[in-house]
Amino acid sequence: MPRHIPQTTTLELEPHQILLRPLVTEKGMHRSTRHNAYTFEVNRLASKSDIRQAVEKLFDVKVEKVHTQNRKGKPRRTKQQLGHTSDWKKAIVTLNKEHNIEFF
Repeated sequence: MPRHIPQTTTLELEPHQILLRPLVTEKGMHRSTRHNAYTFEVNRLASKSDIRQAVEKLFDVKVEKVHTQNRKGKPRRTKQQLGHTSDWKKAIVTLNKEHNIEFF
């Protein structure tokens, strides 16, 4: 008797749902000026191709490379209560030499 294999459903995310916020840090600013690479916090369900399309559509630029990192949450404590910050996904997007993104 054949087993029932459920079909996988893919979730379509809009570009503004993929890119959650830019990560404006000292290291990120150094990357943007020297290597034309920008860092974003992205939706954990987004793939590299989804991130590439979202950046190209929202900022009207040409993306060369996308690197992603899954970041673990950190333990936090408030008085006697122990907690944990959420896990999140980080994307480093390298743009073509002719393009750049102005955050300020």
